[in-house]
Amino acid sequence: MIKTKVTEMLGCKYPIISGAMARISNPEFVAAASNAGACAVLASANYKSPDDLRDAIQKTQSLTNQPFAVNINLFPALMPQDKLEDYVDATLAEGVKIIETSGHRAPEALVPKFREGGAIWIHKCAGVRYAIKGASLGADIITVVGYENGGATGTLDIGTMVMTPSVVDTLDVPVIAGGGISDGRGVAAVLALGAEGAIMGTRMMATKECPIHDNLKQAFVKAAETDTILALRSVKNTHRLWNNKAAQHVLELEAQAAPLFALIQAASGDKAQEMYRNGDIDLGVVSCGQGVGLIKDVPTVKELLDRIMAEAEEIISRLHARFE
Repeated sequence: MIKTKVTEMLGCKYPIISGAMARISNPEFVAAASNAGACAVLASANYKSPDDLRDAIQKTQSLTNQPFAVNINLFPALMPQDKLEDYVDATLAEGVKIIETSGHRAPEALVPKFREGGAIWIHKCAGVRYAIKGASLGADIITVVGYENGGATGTLDIGTMVMTPSVVDTLDVPVIAGGGISDGRGVAAVLALGAEGAIMGTRMMATKECPIHDNLKQAFVKAAETDTILALRSVKNTHRLWNNKAAQHVLELEAQAAPLFALIQAASGDKAQEMYRNGDIDLGVVSCGQGVGLIKDVPTVKELLDRIMAEAEEIISRLHARFE
């Protein structure tokens, strides 16, 4: 069994974080991932009010007694930024002691609440300078994602292989690394690079418990590592998306210098939510990392995580034996 600072701090079986995904990381899915050994992250951006988030936390707690986190999203387009303190209060009031933040900036104003509430604060970012800022404010763990990552990739275009050791070398706090990780080889690789854990999003979507239509899961199984595109770079909000018709439409609008509201409408999460329900895989945009090309099946979450960690342990053992 691989034990790291992350498993010790968070209390999870495996050094794997099941990333927060808008309209996907709901109580049932989060509970399934945490029950399977990961520390899963409930996406607060899914909930229109702090009371709705409270209900979701309570539902998650009814389904698992294992650790899980709540993500507080700092992207203004996804959450009302004037309500963030209320979402943090709701999270802490329900007894959640792991909070992840992610977005354009470090949440300096929220740090006192994290401390007063006794929470472990994980700050997720996409660059060394952002990691330094989060750590300087007191983040207990820094999550960093490289260019291969699905969703927000930042603006630096640095791959996971370089990003991870760059951040590890700079900080004194544990690092979780992600971007393109879909199997035990990826987990073993980021551990070798100095990370104390791995975060996965895209690979978790192709599991039986993930609340998206099977049409999309099967499309991921058939996808190649080249089946993603970068969009919204023109508005400094670069996202890696699965290359479907909806994503191509966003690129066309950008090429036409369309107004911001048109881009926002084209990338609307409402269309993605409808796609997740009805299975029209070209209807909405989907955050998707390059690791989609490594997806070959749709197992249960437990089957996936057990397999990934068995593979990671076998790789580490084999390398150790080779150089004894």
